[in-house]
Amino acid sequence: MELGLTGKVVVVTGASRGIGFACAAAFLQEGARVAIVSRDAGRLEHAAARLHSAGDYPPAAIVADLTRPDEAKRMAEEVHEMLGATEILVNSAGAAKRYLPDELDASAWHAAMEAKYFTYIHAMDALLPAIVKRGGGAVVNVIGMGGKVAGPMHLPGGAANSALMLATVGLASVYGPKRVRINALNPGAVRGERLSEALRLESGVRGVPEDELLRMGEARVPLGRYATDDDIAQVALFLASERAAYVTGAVIPMDGGLNPVL
Repeated sequence: MELGLTGKVVVVTGASRGIGFACAAAFLQEGARVAIVSRDAGRLEHAAARLHSAGDYPPAAIVADLTRPDEAKRMAEEVHEMLGATEILVNSAGAAKRYLPDELDASAWHAAMEAKYFTYIHAMDALLPAIVKRGGGAVVNVIGMGGKVAGPMHLPGGAANSALMLATVGLASVYGPKRVRINALNPGAVRGERLSEALRLESGVRGVPEDELLRMGEARVPLGRYATDDDIAQVALFLASERAAYVTGAVIPMDGGLNPVL
């Protein structure tokens, strides 16, 4: 299927690893011009080197801490200088730390909102004016099923995810008349660093080996396995493309059918 992404200016936050990296690679392979953003300069440099030959254009690497609105604005300015006006934003930056319930305090809730919610909000605030000025485009927010299903070790992060879902559908309504589509993806467990962290924490609590927890977890998924980063990236591509021209304000679950919730 031709997605019509050739030459599009795409910003992917959290692109130094995981889902963000997979999204950046997928857009590059479609011929897009991609800016990859991360606050970790070392990881970003390594990611840029790996992505250098993924498409027709090498990625533009921008170091920015998106928990800070001034950094997000600087990032947006650099994207414009390096690639031109942004047309597509994929938010995948920020991950809230997991806590045991008896470790929760006010700082944990604040940290989750800073790490996940505000990184997305700041990026959208900084880049939506450029997308509107360009004549329209798309935003894809990679959020997470933790905002739909309350996991006892992911409560602050889940609350941030829920807030992002509301912001996504609300902004979709506001920006629809300006020809900007805003959608969200809700991955469940995805094989990678975040899943490994969750398995280590659960293993310590339950005294069950991590590999056994992984096997048990995947056995519960109707599709028989956890997602890969590329599974998520492929749907992000579709939502960002004109093939999804009449899709906005959608929050799409990607947990293999594990949680049958609306």
